Formats: sequence, C-alpha cells, structure tokens
Amino acid sequence: LEAWRDDAGVRAVLFEGRGSRGFCSGGDVRDVRRRVLDGDMDAARSYFETEYRMDGLIADYAKPVVAMTDGIVMGGGIGIAGHAAFRVTTPDARYAMPEGTIGFVPDVGVNWILGKAPEHRALMFLMSGLPVTGADVLALGLADCAVAPERLAETRAGLVAAAATGDIEPALVALLQSETIEAGEPILCGLADRHEGAFAGETAAEIATALATAAEDDPDLRPVSEALAARSPTSLEAIVIGHRLARRLTSVEAVLALDLRLATAIAGQADFIEGVRAQLVDKDRNPRWNPARFEDVDRAALREAAAEVAAVSQG
Repeated sequence: LEAWRDDAGVRAVLFEGRGSRGFCSGGDVRDVRRRVLDGDMDAARSYFETEYRMDGLIADYAKPVVAMTDGIVMGGGIGIAGHAAFRVTTPDARYAMPEGTIGFVPDVGVNWILGKAPEHRALMFLMSGLPVTGADVLALGLADCAVAPERLAETRAGLVAAAATGDIEPALVALLQSETIEAGEPILCGLADRHEGAFAGETAAEIATALATAAEDDPDLRPVSEALAARSPTSLEAIVIGHRLARRLTSVEAVLALDLRLATAIAGQADFIEGVRAQLVDKDRNPRWNPARFEDVDRAALREAAAEVAAVSQG
C-alpha cells in the first residue's frame, strides 16, 4: 500500500477474498497467544501495531480503495474492508466481531465505523459477537451496498474498467449504483431497536441483565442473551467502556491508538489466553473465565485504563 500510494501506474486498490467461502476470518490470535505465553509481549504489540497501521492507511488512502466481500468477514477482515472508501458486499456475507468469545476486545478501528451507527445497534453487535448478514452489515454502516453473488465477477470487471477512466470515483459510484440490490431486513438491528432501552445501562452487567429479562418474553432475543452469558465478563465490560469512549474521539487514528493500547493490555490477561485456547487451540468451546461473574470484574481499573489511553489518543 505504501509503495502503490506514489505509483502513478496504480489507479485504485481492490481487496477481495478468494472464492465465496470468505473474505477474511480475522487475525492469527493463536500466534499472538503463543508469543504472550513465551513472554514476548513486544512481538504481540508489534503484531497489533502493524495491523492497525495498515487499517489507518486504508482509511486515509489517497487513491480509491474498494473492498468486495462475500462469505466470512470477521475481526481483522472488518478492519480491512470496513475502512475502504467503496465497500461492496453480498446479502449472504457473514460479518462478526467475536472478540468476546476469546476474552479480547473489538479492535481494528471498528469502533470508529460503528460510532456512526446508533449505539444500541453497535453494542448488540459487538457484545454478542454473533454473525450478521448483508442487511445488518449495511444498517451498521460496515458496507455501502450489496450486489448479487452471481454478479460479483461482472462487478469486479466493471471496477477494473472504471479504474482505467480519467475520472475514477464518479465511474465507481455509477457502477455500484447500477449493481446495487436490496439486501433484505436487518434482523439484529431490528432486534436492537425493539430493545433499545436495555442498552441504557451504565455497565455491561446491567445491559446483559436487562436483555436476559426481556428475552423471557421475546424468543427472538434469546440467542443474544445466551451469547452474552457465554462471553468473558471482563471483555464485555471493556467492550462497553471502550466503545462509548471511542465515540468521543475525533479521528480514526485516535481510535486505532486507543485500540493498540487496549489490545496490548488485554492480550496479556488470563481471559485472552484461556479464550483462544478454548476456541482455537483445544476447541472444547468451554472457556473458564477469570473472573467468571460480572460482580467480580474490576470496572474501576478498566475505566481508569480507558480514560488514560483516551487521553493519550486525543493527544
């Protein structure tokens, strides 16, 4: 990207997956975990630092950047696709930020993107970690338009042709407008809208409790409530604190700086080591969180750390 930025032969940049299985399933957190266990926190920090520098480069790139996504788009994949200037997806694409399942926090600047969506929608997506399809992807502001999967090849060819024109961006806009289709109803966002009041709670514990109570009368909400019950309590509290704090920051660079400090700190904690073990190493899907209860989470320490990193990011 840095080389292409000043290369007159490169008119635009296109990110795409290889086939319909997925665009990107996220970063190699198993490798990060191994480095942490080896005591090499500098290597873990370097991993995140490089990734977030790339995300920031995409967000502020001087040339048109296009992301075409289909299939799985998770974690670091959203960091690539979500910051592109032109974001194309399909109705069946599956987006998720499942960091709570591995004792981590949503990063890659996703809080900058989701900061433009209603807070209750963003928090339901981030806290639950559940995958959403095209309509919700659009409603959350993670993509700009949906095209039919069978039209991806034609759309790609049109993008290449548009990049060869003298005025690239209008040609890209016209092409995408001609290919855009309806993606259906946003299920998760609609559910969040119905239960917006549950997200008025100050803490993740209060939000989770309110959603669990509401789920007793709304079967559609039960998968979300059950997902929250399985997540790391520390991660959920950090998600709420971090997202609300990011909404007060004024640039993607500031949010990514906040992400770097939080990610480095959280990666050194027991829940990250245990969460990656349970989900990706042993794959028993039975993490033992520490602490296991919301009431035992040191929220004051999380707030203090978040306020400190926000002050640094703002500076």
